[in-house]
Amino acid sequence: MGTITLRNVRKAFGDAVIIPDVSLEIRNGEFLVFVGPSGCGKSTLLRLIAGLEDLTSGQIVIDGQDMSETPPSKRGLSMVFQSYALYPHMSVRSNIGFGLKMAGVPKAEIEAKVAKAAATLNLTEYLDRKPRQLSGGQRQRVAIGRAIVRQPTGFLFDEPLSNLDAALRVNMRVEIMQLHKDLGATMIYVTHDQVEAMTMADRIVVLNRGVIEQVGSPLELYNRPDSLFVAGFIGSPRMNFVTGAAAARMNGHTIGIRPEHIAIDAAGPWHGTIKLIEHLGADSFLHVDAGEAGRLTLRAPGDFGGRTGDSVALAPEPARIHRFDQNGKAVR
Repeated sequence: MGTITLRNVRKAFGDAVIIPDVSLEIRNGEFLVFVGPSGCGKSTLLRLIAGLEDLTSGQIVIDGQDMSETPPSKRGLSMVFQSYALYPHMSVRSNIGFGLKMAGVPKAEIEAKVAKAAATLNLTEYLDRKPRQLSGGQRQRVAIGRAIVRQPTGFLFDEPLSNLDAALRVNMRVEIMQLHKDLGATMIYVTHDQVEAMTMADRIVVLNRGVIEQVGSPLELYNRPDSLFVAGFIGSPRMNFVTGAAAARMNGHTIGIRPEHIAIDAAGPWHGTIKLIEHLGADSFLHVDAGEAGRLTLRAPGDFGGRTGDSVALAPEPARIHRFDQNGKAVR
């Protein structure tokens, strides 16, 4: 089992309230991602679950047991940090098995568990190497292997890929997703990268100043954001927002439209000038000064033949327009 329940969790440092009041049910075996900008409280919330930070109030329940006052080592959770935190003088084999050795696990059992974890993570041929002899992605896999051998109730990942280059990040995303599929364990993953969240999560928790803005599957958040904050944070390029008279004519205090839901159409209501074109291969992103509608971004085919300075008329898909009230909440 790996069900984790947060009940009115609050965290404050003196007068600074980081997590005002969070309640959340994390399902057994799901891959849940905490996402939000820097300072939104996502890492603090993860550390509260791990027991590395003390609760100000509230409860953390793991598999039906209140673990609010239980030390980290007794919660049955394994954490993988942003820094690999490997012992440089130890081999990969010793790094992976160190926690088990400290817990007094018999040597034969340690060797079996280390071998199994290494096979799962494609580290078998590196077991006798030192961390300095490994790439960044391999070091991160060693850190994950150290977590796997404990056979925890759940895994907690605190921005584990942020130190890797772009290509390695993509590879490691795939590896962690495959690991989740193979192990079937509960995983909670913290990132500020909404692309990472969209590609990896069963469900996403969007945090804003310690408050949960919305919880849902990636497509639920993409297609039906509850607020301007979620609409602007989820999606790349970000959603376009139109205010003023151009929004009022479409029955919204603010309206939102994603770049792929605006077409170049001579009959469109918005007129503007292409200011910049980003050619990215399969896609081209057009940045258009659309007068009263403001600066808009469009997603066009990679072979788009227009040029900077061209005049265009733009038509948003009516069924794809998102409307928000004066408080930034979605109007359904």
